[in-house]
Amino acid sequence: MEHRKTYNAKEIKTKNSRLIIEGPVTPEKLASYEFHEDLIAFRPPAQQRKALIEIAGLPEGRILIARTHDTIVGYVTYLYPDPMERWSEGKMDNLIELGAIEVVPEVRGSSVGKTLLQVSMMDEMMENYIIITTEYYWHWDLKGTGLNVWEYRKVMEKMMNAGGLEYYATDDPEISSHPANCLMARIGKNIDAESVQRFDQLRFHNRFMY
Repeated sequence: MEHRKTYNAKEIKTKNSRLIIEGPVTPEKLASYEFHEDLIAFRPPAQQRKALIEIAGLPEGRILIARTHDTIVGYVTYLYPDPMERWSEGKMDNLIELGAIEVVPEVRGSSVGKTLLQVSMMDEMMENYIIITTEYYWHWDLKGTGLNVWEYRKVMEKMMNAGGLEYYATDDPEISSHPANCLMARIGKNIDAESVQRFDQLRFHNRFMY
Protein backbone atom coordinates (compact mmCIF):
# COMPACT_ATOMS: atom_id res chain seq x y z
CA MET A 1 0.00 0.00 0.00
CA GLU A 2 1.29 3.45 -0.91
CA HIS A 3 1.08 5.81 2.04
CA ARG A 4 0.72 9.22 0.45
CA LYS A 5 1.09 12.16 2.81
CA THR A 6 -0.29 15.59 1.93
CA TYR A 7 0.71 18.52 4.12
CA ASN A 8 -2.04 20.74 5.53
CA ALA A 9 -1.98 23.60 8.02
CA LYS A 10 -4.29 25.85 9.97
CA GLU A 11 -3.71 28.76 12.33
CA ILE A 12 -5.69 29.17 15.55
CA LYS A 13 -5.68 31.69 18.38
CA THR A 14 -5.27 30.82 22.05
CA LYS A 15 -5.52 33.19 25.02
CA ASN A 16 -1.89 34.26 24.75
CA SER A 17 -0.64 33.26 21.32
CA ARG A 18 -1.25 32.05 17.80
CA LEU A 19 -0.60 28.41 17.00
CA ILE A 20 0.20 26.70 13.73
CA ILE A 21 -1.42 23.28 13.44
CA GLU A 22 0.38 21.41 10.66
CA GLY A 23 1.36 18.09 9.19
CA PRO A 24 2.20 15.46 8.44
CA VAL A 25 5.65 16.86 9.20
CA THR A 26 8.94 15.27 8.15
CA PRO A 27 11.52 13.91 10.61
CA GLU A 28 13.85 16.74 9.58
CA LYS A 29 11.20 19.38 10.31
CA LEU A 30 10.43 17.82 13.68
CA ALA A 31 14.11 17.75 14.60
CA SER A 32 14.36 21.49 13.91
CA TYR A 33 11.77 22.38 16.58
CA GLU A 34 12.01 22.59 20.35
CA PHE A 35 9.78 20.25 22.38
CA HIS A 36 7.83 21.86 25.23
CA GLU A 37 8.94 20.66 28.67
CA ASP A 38 5.33 19.94 29.73
CA LEU A 39 4.82 17.24 27.08
CA ILE A 40 5.34 14.44 29.60
CA ALA A 41 2.19 12.26 29.37
CA PHE A 42 3.93 9.28 27.77
CA ARG A 43 7.69 9.77 28.19
CA PRO A 44 10.13 12.48 29.29
CA PRO A 45 10.14 15.25 26.62
CA ALA A 46 13.51 14.38 25.06
CA GLN A 47 12.54 10.72 24.68
CA GLN A 48 9.12 11.56 23.26
CA ARG A 49 10.66 13.98 20.76
CA LYS A 50 12.99 11.19 19.61
CA ALA A 51 10.03 8.77 19.31
CA LEU A 52 8.04 11.24 17.21
CA ILE A 53 10.96 11.75 14.83
CA GLU A 54 11.20 7.98 14.39
CA ILE A 55 7.44 7.63 13.75
CA ALA A 56 7.53 10.45 11.19
CA GLY A 57 10.12 8.45 9.24
CA LEU A 58 7.96 5.32 8.99
CA PRO A 59 6.21 4.73 5.64
CA GLU A 60 2.77 4.88 7.28
CA GLY A 61 3.78 7.15 10.16
CA ARG A 62 2.15 10.55 10.50
CA ILE A 63 2.91 13.27 13.00
CA LEU A 64 0.87 16.46 13.15
CA ILE A 65 1.95 19.19 15.52
CA ALA A 66 0.75 22.35 17.17
CA ARG A 67 3.53 24.89 17.54
CA THR A 68 4.10 28.43 18.64
CA HIS A 69 7.05 29.80 16.68
CA ASP A 70 9.64 26.99 16.97
CA THR A 71 8.24 25.15 20.01
CA ILE A 72 5.95 22.14 19.73
CA VAL A 73 3.10 22.42 22.27
CA GLY A 74 0.94 19.56 21.02
CA TYR A 75 0.98 16.60 18.67
CA VAL A 76 -0.94 13.61 17.39
CA THR A 77 0.60 10.39 16.06
CA TYR A 78 -0.64 7.82 13.54
CA LEU A 79 1.13 4.54 12.80
CA TYR A 80 0.53 0.80 12.54
CA PRO A 81 -0.60 -0.81 15.81
CA ASP A 82 1.96 -2.32 18.17
CA PRO A 83 2.78 -5.91 17.08
CA MET A 84 1.96 -7.04 20.64
CA GLU A 85 -1.65 -5.79 20.39
CA ARG A 86 -4.56 -7.65 18.80
CA TRP A 87 -5.11 -4.82 16.29
CA SER A 88 -2.00 -5.93 14.39
CA GLU A 89 -3.06 -9.59 14.20
CA GLY A 90 -5.08 -9.08 11.02
CA LYS A 91 -1.99 -7.69 9.25
CA MET A 92 -4.21 -5.06 7.65
CA ASP A 93 -2.16 -2.52 5.69
CA ASN A 94 -5.13 -0.12 5.75
CA LEU A 95 -5.58 -0.06 9.54
CA ILE A 96 -3.59 2.54 11.44
CA GLU A 97 -3.74 3.69 15.04
CA LEU A 98 -4.00 7.14 16.50
CA GLY A 99 -1.37 6.23 19.03
CA ALA A 100 -1.08 9.39 21.09
CA ILE A 101 -2.43 12.91 21.35
CA GLU A 102 -1.05 15.42 23.83
CA VAL A 103 -1.38 19.16 24.40
CA VAL A 104 0.45 21.20 27.04
CA PRO A 105 -1.75 22.54 29.88
CA GLU A 106 -1.22 26.21 29.01
CA VAL A 107 -3.00 25.95 25.64
CA ARG A 108 -5.77 23.56 26.64
CA GLY A 109 -9.30 24.88 26.27
CA SER A 110 -8.54 26.41 22.86
CA SER A 111 -9.61 23.41 20.73
CA VAL A 112 -6.00 22.49 19.96
CA GLY A 113 -6.68 18.75 20.18
CA LYS A 114 -9.78 19.01 18.03
CA THR A 115 -7.93 21.07 15.43
CA LEU A 116 -5.05 18.58 15.32
CA LEU A 117 -7.57 15.87 14.44
CA GLN A 118 -9.44 18.02 11.94
CA VAL A 119 -6.23 18.98 10.11
CA SER A 120 -5.23 15.29 10.13
CA MET A 121 -8.41 14.40 8.27
CA MET A 122 -7.94 17.11 5.63
CA ASP A 123 -5.63 14.67 3.82
CA GLU A 124 -7.77 12.58 1.45
CA MET A 125 -5.46 9.62 2.04
CA MET A 126 -7.14 9.21 5.42
CA GLU A 127 -10.25 7.95 3.59
CA ASN A 128 -8.22 4.85 2.67
CA TYR A 129 -7.69 3.84 6.30
CA ILE A 130 -9.56 2.41 9.22
CA ILE A 131 -8.21 4.63 11.99
CA ILE A 132 -8.50 3.35 15.55
CA THR A 133 -7.62 4.71 18.96
CA THR A 134 -7.61 2.84 22.25
CA GLU A 135 -8.38 5.08 25.20
CA TYR A 136 -7.16 3.97 28.63
CA TYR A 137 -8.00 6.03 31.69
CA TRP A 138 -4.52 5.52 33.18
CA HIS A 139 -3.06 7.70 30.40
CA TRP A 140 -5.38 10.60 31.20
CA ASP A 141 -4.25 13.70 33.07
CA LEU A 142 -6.94 13.50 35.75
CA LYS A 143 -4.80 15.31 38.30
CA GLY A 144 -3.86 18.18 35.99
CA THR A 145 -7.40 18.74 34.73
CA GLY A 146 -9.27 18.08 37.98
CA LEU A 147 -11.73 15.89 36.09
CA ASN A 148 -12.94 12.47 37.17
CA VAL A 149 -12.66 9.52 34.77
CA TRP A 150 -16.17 9.96 33.37
CA GLU A 151 -15.79 13.68 32.79
CA TYR A 152 -12.43 13.10 31.08
CA ARG A 153 -13.90 10.27 29.00
CA LYS A 154 -16.63 12.67 27.80
CA VAL A 155 -14.01 15.28 26.83
CA MET A 156 -11.94 12.65 24.99
CA GLU A 157 -14.95 11.32 23.09
CA LYS A 158 -15.99 14.83 22.04
CA MET A 159 -12.47 15.57 20.82
CA MET A 160 -12.24 12.29 18.88
CA ASN A 161 -15.69 12.94 17.37
CA ALA A 162 -14.23 16.14 15.87
CA GLY A 163 -11.91 13.90 13.84
CA GLY A 164 -14.74 11.58 12.84
CA LEU A 165 -13.89 8.82 15.31
CA GLU A 166 -16.81 7.03 16.97
CA TYR A 167 -17.24 4.55 19.79
CA TYR A 168 -16.96 0.85 18.83
CA ALA A 169 -17.62 -2.10 21.12
CA THR A 170 -14.90 -4.73 21.65
CA ASP A 171 -14.08 -7.67 23.90
CA ASP A 172 -10.40 -6.71 24.11
CA PRO A 173 -9.39 -7.61 27.71
CA GLU A 174 -7.35 -4.48 28.37
CA ILE A 175 -10.13 -2.18 27.19
CA SER A 176 -12.75 -4.25 29.00
CA SER A 177 -10.76 -4.09 32.25
CA HIS A 178 -12.33 -0.71 33.13
CA PRO A 179 -15.66 0.73 31.93
CA ALA A 180 -14.11 4.14 31.17
CA ASN A 181 -11.68 2.61 28.64
CA CYS A 182 -12.92 2.49 25.08
CA LEU A 183 -12.16 1.77 21.45
CA MET A 184 -12.93 4.49 18.92
CA ALA A 185 -12.54 4.28 15.15
CA ARG A 186 -13.07 6.10 11.88
CA ILE A 187 -13.77 3.98 8.80
CA GLY A 188 -12.68 5.87 5.69
CA LYS A 189 -15.01 6.33 2.73
CA ASN A 190 -12.83 4.12 0.51
CA ILE A 191 -12.75 1.12 2.85
CA ASP A 192 -14.20 -2.05 1.32
CA ALA A 193 -16.65 -4.42 3.02
CA GLU A 194 -14.02 -7.15 3.47
CA SER A 195 -11.79 -4.79 5.48
CA VAL A 196 -14.73 -3.80 7.69
CA GLN A 197 -15.42 -7.50 8.31
CA ARG A 198 -11.78 -8.15 9.20
CA PHE A 199 -11.89 -5.21 11.61
CA ASP A 200 -15.03 -6.65 13.22
CA GLN A 201 -13.21 -9.96 13.70
CA LEU A 202 -10.37 -8.12 15.44
CA ARG A 203 -12.84 -6.33 17.72
CA PHE A 204 -14.52 -9.55 18.84
CA HIS A 205 -12.38 -12.61 19.40
CA ASN A 206 -15.00 -14.33 21.56
CA ARG A 207 -18.13 -13.50 19.58
CA PHE A 208 -19.19 -17.13 19.20
CA MET A 209 -18.16 -18.36 22.64
CA TYR A 210 -21.48 -18.24 24.50
